[in-house]
This record gives sequence, structure tokens and C-alpha cells, in this order.
Amino acid sequence: MRISVPELVSLDEILPSEPLLMMGAGPVPIPNQVGRANSIVINHLGETMGKIIEQVKSMSRYVFQTQSKWILGVAGPGSAAMEMAITNLIWENTKVLSICNGFFSGRLAEMATRVGADVTRYEIPEGLAADPDSVKAYIEKYRPEVITLVQGETSNTVCNKQLRQIAEIAQAYGCYIIVDAVCTLSTMPLNMDEWKIDAVITGGQKGLSSIPGVSLIAFSERAHHRIHSRPKPPAQWCLDAKLAEGFWHHNAYHYTAPVSGILAIHEALALICNETLEARFERHLRCSKALQHGIEALGLKLFVQEASRLNSVIGINVPNGIAQKALCAHISNRYRVEISGSFGLDIVRIGQMGEQSRAHHLFRTLHAFGCAIRDLGGDIDLPTGMAELERGLQRF
Repeated sequence: MRISVPELVSLDEILPSEPLLMMGAGPVPIPNQVGRANSIVINHLGETMGKIIEQVKSMSRYVFQTQSKWILGVAGPGSAAMEMAITNLIWENTKVLSICNGFFSGRLAEMATRVGADVTRYEIPEGLAADPDSVKAYIEKYRPEVITLVQGETSNTVCNKQLRQIAEIAQAYGCYIIVDAVCTLSTMPLNMDEWKIDAVITGGQKGLSSIPGVSLIAFSERAHHRIHSRPKPPAQWCLDAKLAEGFWHHNAYHYTAPVSGILAIHEALALICNETLEARFERHLRCSKALQHGIEALGLKLFVQEASRLNSVIGINVPNGIAQKALCAHISNRYRVEISGSFGLDIVRIGQMGEQSRAHHLFRTLHAFGCAIRDLGGDIDLPTGMAELERGLQRF
């Protein structure tokens, strides 16, 4: 039986006539410079790509704050970079401590379990960050070789603010430490070398304000040595760091690289370098704090207490009587602003990563958010919220 041509529907018919402002937990709006680069295709090998790769690695070292040469790109989302770190630094019977206080830290633990590691989970109560003293007690009890954790959990908007202290404890006990920084890298401080972190993972689509599907990973010299001395190659061929090293450091063929995505991430990194990390951190903190105060002035409650709160993604308790899905759908359909629900929690999330942290986006988003809640029957003080946002942008 022959398969007939399907009925075709053009993208113009599928996509909304007015683009949505992407203010959820990712992906985020991309600058024009990044979008233009993503439309270019060149040879994935050769002199031109070699020059681009060298610049990507150089700029990445600044963004990761590392002198290590072992920067690798991944043709996949941040989760693929997570898996590259796990499958190259962890193998069967490796003792792993996974610090779990959200969906993505749990994903790291699951990946380690799948490669046959002996995984112990340090499960942290909802809404709280990891405590260094508790981490130390787990290390002394279980003696792990590798520790995994997430700097900023987009799933529930918790930030492990004492990452530096945890990494220093891990180093003192000889542990390797793997950190997911998908939503935090370039939005808040993370000093890979100074904090003695062995692998840092990031995706393109959040903090870096690049496209989804191309990620970066940085390995320390110590981690690189472990990768090259492991007992046997990892089962995952595409994610084998030694094979990827051939392309990223020796201009050798591994697989056809995501050329357009690499060009896009080059431009995203260039924008970060031109802005400087210090200015970028200040911008993100000012915008996020102002938005948080504006949300509270509407009469709403933030999900996480300030001591453990992530600024890169803001979690907001959904008002009583309003359904999370209905709120997300209404603000999208009526006001053309996209925000996110969550993973089993009755919260909505608003991102503050990269291009989201711009004053004009904040005013539009807070106004749309307040109006959407009011439309659905919520009691909202919209004028006070908007005024507090403006004061916050001037104050912080």
C-alpha cells in the first residue's frame, strides 16, 4: 500500500500571528545578532570553523571563569551536557552523592543510576537549599567519589547559594563535583576554578540567551585526567568526551557539528563578554529583585523564602481559586506573554535570564500577569505593583 502525501499546514498557519514574549523558565528571547548567526551554514570542518571554535572556547573560559582548556560543545540540550558529564566521570559502581532539591538535580541522580553507579540521594525538603554541614555529614558517612548538584533549580526556583562552600568541602574530601548551571551561568556568579568545581554544564537556551539544542560543558584538568584514565569507554558514543575532544581541540571529525547553533552560541558569548560578567550580574539582580517586589506588591506570595530563592527564575504561588494551567493559557492567549507552570507544584514561574532581564519586558510581563489574574477573578493591586516595579528598577 502506498502512503499518500499528507495534508500540509504551513508554519504561518500554525504559529501565532503576534509572537509571544517568552518570559517563562526557558527558552528565552534571543538577540537579533544570535538569530542572524543561527541562519548561517558553513562547513563543519576546516579553517573557518576552526577559528570560530577557538573563539567559542576562549569566550567560554571567561564565562565559566576557568583556565582549563577542556571546553566542549554538545549537539543537544542542557540535559545532553548533563549526560556527557555523568557518563564520562561516572561508571559502574562509582560511589555518587546526588544533592537533590528539585527535578533537575533528581535527573542527575537518575543518569548516574543508569550508568550503574552506587548513588546516594541527599533529599532536601521542598523550597530549601543544600546545607554545607549536612553535605559534609553525608560525605563522611558514604564516602562518595563524585557529587552532583544544581546551582539553580528552575523546577522549583531554589538556589543552592552555598555552592562555593559545598565545592570546597567536596575538594577537601577528594570528591569530584559536577554542577548544573543551565539557568545560572552568566546570570549570577559561578567561579569554576576558584570554587574548585570539576564539571560545569550549561544549555544555550537560558542564561546565555542563545538557541535551544546546543550546550557547553567545561571540565577541570583533574576531571580531564579522570576521563582519560577511566577503565573503559562510555557506552554513549556521541557523548564520549574523548571523541568530542577530537573535534573541539584537534579539528578532527566526530560527527557533523550543529554549525548554525555553534555560530549562534558564539554570538551569545560575544554579547556576554562585551557586557562583562560584572555588569550582567548587576543587571540580572536589579531586574529580578524589582520584579519580585512588584509581584509581592500585587498582593501575591513568592514560593521560596529569600534565603534559598533563585533570582534567575521566580516562583509565584497561584492565588486561591485560580487554576495554574488556566492562568498560563490566559496570559498567553490574551496578552501574548508566555510564562511557565511547574513540575507538580501549584506555582507559576517567570524567568529572569539574559534578554528577559530588560525593563521593557518586565513592565509588559508584570502588567499582563496582573491583568490575567484579575480577569480570572483574582484580587490584585495592579497600580501598586507596577509602581513598585518602577521604584525597584531605580532602587536596586
